[in-house]
Amino acid sequence: MLKITKDLSKSRPKVTVVGAGFVGAGAAQRIVEKELADVVLVDVVEGLPQGKALDMMESAPIEGFDTCIIGANDYEQTANSDVIVITAGLARKPGMSRDDLLAKNAEIVGGVVDQVAKRSPKSIIIVVSNPLDIMTHLAWKRSGFDAKRVIGMAGVLDSARYATFIAIELGVSVKDVRAMVLGGHGDSMVPVPDYSTVNGIPITQLLPAEKIAEINKRTQDGGIEIVNYLKTGSAFYAPSSSAVAMVEAILTDSGRVLPCCAYVNNAYGIKNLFCGVPVRLNRQGVSEIVEIKLNAKDLSALQKSAEHVKELVAKVS
Repeated sequence: MLKITKDLSKSRPKVTVVGAGFVGAGAAQRIVEKELADVVLVDVVEGLPQGKALDMMESAPIEGFDTCIIGANDYEQTANSDVIVITAGLARKPGMSRDDLLAKNAEIVGGVVDQVAKRSPKSIIIVVSNPLDIMTHLAWKRSGFDAKRVIGMAGVLDSARYATFIAIELGVSVKDVRAMVLGGHGDSMVPVPDYSTVNGIPITQLLPAEKIAEINKRTQDGGIEIVNYLKTGSAFYAPSSSAVAMVEAILTDSGRVLPCCAYVNNAYGIKNLFCGVPVRLNRQGVSEIVEIKLNAKDLSALQKSAEHVKELVAKVS
């Protein structure tokens, strides 16, 4: 009988992506195309991860990658993964906030964490499922992992949206834009103009305050803007890219500084909470919380955002 796909390499890193929907499949594709790791794509829908994995493998001769991806409906082949990316869960629909997803996705994510943590006890977990900050907290509690090995993908995506809108408004190359968004992944997120630059120039020197306020608002509404267009789904291209940026920083041990949902204890006046802050990522996960000096307005907004996250965490607890 012919093999459906190649065997996973024992010498390459292994990444498990849970959820073969648009975000999960997109992340898996980017990981193998970048040759960062072999991938196990897991989904409860029979045939879905297997079919998508085989389709991606058939693109390898064209795209020129030698990494391997396999699909599975159970977790046996995920054992000893280096990184687990959790995208499973319900997507938002028009009129639905991220917080509305809380109960159902808590059940889904909790079950996933139970399965992956016991098979890959040394792995790093990246949570993509919404509501992001609360699901990351849940993953930490259910896994029993050190907090530095449980991270949420939020700030990378929100900052990418911020950078996109800044580049559009100024008519500059997005390659020259560095943007920073902190706080919870929701309406209370905190775009930080002082640390958002075009080739090193703060946008506060390039745009009037009222225009920055408009861009900040569009960034906060970035997810629902796409949901309203799609009507039956939510964003997946930028979220999958954002998750893979974190995977790459971890597997390459780069020490790259990215805004992520991480466990904060005393930095920024926030205690014992997962919240969006700048962190340094390497092979151990979060090696450092980077505490930048915020002006009083942005610091207050970040702390207010953290309080909102804390309220939702209490509901899950």
